[in-house]
Amino acid sequence: MTYVYPVVSRRAGGVSIGVNLNPNNACNWRCVYCQVPELTFGKAPTIDLEQLQRELDAMLDDVVRGDFMRRRVPEGYRRLNDVALSGNGEPTTSPEIGDVIELVGQRLERVGRAGAVKIVLITNGSMMNKAVVKSALRTLARLDGEVWFKLDAGTDDDLYRVNGARSTVGQHLDRLAIAASLCPTWLQTCLFGADGDLPNEVALDAYLDRMRDLRQRQVPVRGVHLYTLARPSLQPGGEVLEAVPRHWLESFARRIEATGFAVQVSG
Repeated sequence: MTYVYPVVSRRAGGVSIGVNLNPNNACNWRCVYCQVPELTFGKAPTIDLEQLQRELDAMLDDVVRGDFMRRRVPEGYRRLNDVALSGNGEPTTSPEIGDVIELVGQRLERVGRAGAVKIVLITNGSMMNKAVVKSALRTLARLDGEVWFKLDAGTDDDLYRVNGARSTVGQHLDRLAIAASLCPTWLQTCLFGADGDLPNEVALDAYLDRMRDLRQRQVPVRGVHLYTLARPSLQPGGEVLEAVPRHWLESFARRIEATGFAVQVSG
């Protein structure tokens, strides 16, 4: 399949059907921990919506009406949790993002899972100020979906170092405020070590300061999905990156909770 793929998601706690709008492996960010091979700088290509519909129908039929769960999924994860717009790049660089969200809602309704299976947009948040993306978020909210918005860093330098993003943290938080005003939004934060060292305490304090800023601004973020590396980075320099221990993540989660936000930990 070109656009649709299944995954057993540790963060979702079940099966997630992925919709990859970037089969060209192109993204407008360059996250140091990214697991996409041969990642290039760019945007999503034109989407063949008819092909996407055929692929999504086939996958939903296998998962909902067929024996996919028995064949491919371990016990304890045999539930369809969501349809996630994610994949090999930034999905909101696709001008058809709103059409795709509408299509996913229609196909879930066809198999009787509209409302029961969440539609999730996993995004780096870089395009939230664009009119076409704002319209897509309104559609997503109407379908009871949610946004998972990337925030890995608390300073401009760290945002560039970790994500390859040239915008400021202030601009990024402004885009977050737009997303959260239009659709239920969670932050997704990936923390990792390098060369045997845990994340830098100065960088962690800066991240917590940004969480306090969000609380002071009353940005209606639902909470934080906090996680670490699951697979090796395929980016230059990524070979030195390492997952942090679960107990360390849980300890940092308590520091985030002290700023007033709920935290879900996976890793």
